[in-house]
Amino acid sequence: MTPQPFGFLPTGEAIEKYTLRNAGGASLEFITYGGIVTALKVPDRDGQLADVVLGFDNLNAYVNGHPYFGAIIGRITGRVSGGQLKVADKLYQLACNQAPNHLHGGKVGFDKRVWDAEPVTRPDGADSVRLTYHSPDGEEGYPGNLDIAITYTLTAKNEFIIESDATSDQVTPLSLANHSYFNLAGEGTGSVAEHIVQIMAEEFVGMDNDMTLSDRRDPVADTPSDFRTARRLGDALPHMHKSHGENYLLRSNASEKPTLIARVTEPDSGRVLEVLTNDTCLQFYSGVSLDGTLTGKSGQPYNQHGALCLECQGYPNGSSRPELGDILVHPGTPQRRTTIYAFSTQ
Repeated sequence: MTPQPFGFLPTGEAIEKYTLRNAGGASLEFITYGGIVTALKVPDRDGQLADVVLGFDNLNAYVNGHPYFGAIIGRITGRVSGGQLKVADKLYQLACNQAPNHLHGGKVGFDKRVWDAEPVTRPDGADSVRLTYHSPDGEEGYPGNLDIAITYTLTAKNEFIIESDATSDQVTPLSLANHSYFNLAGEGTGSVAEHIVQIMAEEFVGMDNDMTLSDRRDPVADTPSDFRTARRLGDALPHMHKSHGENYLLRSNASEKPTLIARVTEPDSGRVLEVLTNDTCLQFYSGVSLDGTLTGKSGQPYNQHGALCLECQGYPNGSSRPELGDILVHPGTPQRRTTIYAFSTQ
């Protein structure tokens, strides 16, 4: 787990890359810039490895702009309606960096910050690295000094585990997520339309044409957003909202242990991705905005629906609508979340 150089930011800060491996040959690569997962290689049913996340092989490509490939998102993942944040009866106006809403933590969110990293020794022997970041009071308009630790682990069972622990000296919202784009056939291989998707959620929160959340529980039954029964993604795509994603409601409060909330299968390779979390929401996204202008590690352009996202998170407007997913961190009470991306074959 010795870090390797991955380039320098325009400010001169050095960025490092870490690689976690298991005995079966699977590997996870990530950098200290944004905690970005740059590669994740897992076997198919024949034991052949492929990189199943979108990304780049150089730092400049990330710095020049991208749709949050593999990054840590925060302080709030998703869209805060109108950038209006209400905490402890006080109103904060956040940057509306995707008008008319605040998106993914603002203009310089956690995806653009440099994280400190150190290897962690686990009782089970799995490779782990702990990323830490101090977000000062007022950063991107948010209240409170916030200290965050996120541990990445790759287990012998090909599980990518993300564990977060956060504390604050003031009441403040926090809804972290990993924004990896998955293509189980391998990055750069084309559309995920043939992927079979199942999402174990009964309800979702709809949005308008500006992608402003309705703050209303709606049943998934009899809607294009119903993935309770596994279905071919390509059959759903023509009928989905123009954003090609929904915020699924899993529970109102974080559970004690992660539970299975989604399953994706790629028939040709036999790769299976199961998603488990103890968080309150899942944001699904079909990669509709990928348009071929970005070229990935394989040298192939990332075209529309070239990957899908399964972002485990809290409800973006949860500071004012806690019944849809409480995201407030209180002094003296750490916020702890766990998401597991578990890979297997069939």
